Amino acid sequence: MATMADLYFSTTTLSTIVLIPALLLLFFLLKHHNNTNNKNPNPKPPSPSGLPFIGHLHLLKPPIHRALAHLSDLHGPILLLRFGSRRVLVVSSSYAAEECFTVNDIAFANRPLFLIGKHLGYGFTTIGWASYGPHWRNLRRISTLEIFSTHRLLSSSHLRSDEARSLVKALLRDYAGPGFHSAQLKLKFFGLAYNVVMRMIANKRYFDEGADEDSSETGKEFRDIIKETGSVAGASNTADFVPLARWLDVGNYEKKLKSLKKRRDEFFQGLIEEHRARKKTGSPDGQCSPAERTTVIDLLLSMQEDDPQYYSDDLVKGFVAQMLVAGTDTSSVTMEWAMSLLLNNPEALKRLRAEIDANIEQGSIMEEGDLHKLPYLQAVITETLRLHPSVPLLVPHESSQDCTVGGFHVPSGTVLIVNTWKIHRDPEIWEEPDEFKPERFLSNEGKEGLKTMPFGLGRRRCPGEALALRMVALVVGILVQCFEWKRVIEEEEGVDMNEGVGLTVAKAKPLEAMYKPEEDMVGLLFQL
Repeated sequence: MATMADLYFSTTTLSTIVLIPALLLLFFLLKHHNNTNNKNPNPKPPSPSGLPFIGHLHLLKPPIHRALAHLSDLHGPILLLRFGSRRVLVVSSSYAAEECFTVNDIAFANRPLFLIGKHLGYGFTTIGWASYGPHWRNLRRISTLEIFSTHRLLSSSHLRSDEARSLVKALLRDYAGPGFHSAQLKLKFFGLAYNVVMRMIANKRYFDEGADEDSSETGKEFRDIIKETGSVAGASNTADFVPLARWLDVGNYEKKLKSLKKRRDEFFQGLIEEHRARKKTGSPDGQCSPAERTTVIDLLLSMQEDDPQYYSDDLVKGFVAQMLVAGTDTSSVTMEWAMSLLLNNPEALKRLRAEIDANIEQGSIMEEGDLHKLPYLQAVITETLRLHPSVPLLVPHESSQDCTVGGFHVPSGTVLIVNTWKIHRDPEIWEEPDEFKPERFLSNEGKEGLKTMPFGLGRRRCPGEALALRMVALVVGILVQCFEWKRVIEEEEGVDMNEGVGLTVAKAKPLEAMYKPEEDMVGLLFQL
């Protein structure tokens, strides 16, 4: 007769015999289910160890592009990081970036829903923050065909020439001669870039070198808004990655965004009303001819007449805000880096001056239409953007579907960050990648693959690229043509090239240089 112990043992053994196959079957079914539902069975990208809650945020020591480049050196050019609750794919190689913006261009065509896009991007409706779709495509069409087209840029070239010559006149006013005189160039470049864009937008100048700056209340408000926008946009925002920080509004970040949005709304609405009133009183029937639609606001208000519901005032304000953010600070920063690199490379500066002298008619100051005759100048600007892209990390993208990058599985909802700075200094593509060598773009030195990408890639590439290149090249060319330049005495060994921090990476120490009018240009300059 079986004892209770024997019965328990038999029952347990039977249960085990039945349970183990059942568990194995369940495991097999779950694995099969995962495999059949995983559209991309490739492995995940490598990822270093992170911390609970914050993931890899603690590794992002400024400047962030250098911190990410260091992680790439340690773990590979395709990394999967975790910034708080968000998955982030960091790409630091040319081939991977190309794959993201060719094969996977539509998959990565969206933007992440960051707070700045919600508040300063008018609820993610501006061209920079809108999700990929019909609305974004229409905004892109307007930008490409109506605002930054070759015809439109040619018709506005006089604005850039005016501002470049205003800069020359300001330097002449400051010149105390004889000999070399010191100049702080950062603020001059900053004011020039904003004047160019604001004249395109609304035919306004808020930075007047002749009287230091526009002293009106409107001008002061504009400069304060620009300053605050740069501060907020360049600040790190934990709330976008850690939900608790957003709920607690750590650092009052969202409160600052709301306050800034209100100020910008009021300012831009004032510009709209001013143009709307002028349009109504400009002709008996209130209609403007195509020739009169000279500013971006006028153009958009004309579209508003045909479809007022779609082309709302918010859409107009969003366009204005986007142009100011994308087309000003980036250009002024590039001008400063270009002049710094030329001062640190006297032979390149001498070669550029010789090219200008040989191709610009004696007794005239170069114009934008002369740029095609100056390949070395264009190479200088391209090399500057290679070494010091104003935005070293491309504006983030977000995957809308699962995809594969470099053989790795990237799930939907992953933020994409492309480290342009690291790619531009890849020794596998560039010889002496850390050296300033404009001639590399004359000899087409770059190997197979992508060259430079300071304006992004794919369908969301910056539509204002041609404007930026024209403006930067014109300003640098005129300064080299009209003045002799050298480093200040304190920097005889070289201009300080350390980087600052922020969304756009400027020099940590603003550029100061010595200049004097070029002897052959003195008579012409004082006629300006």
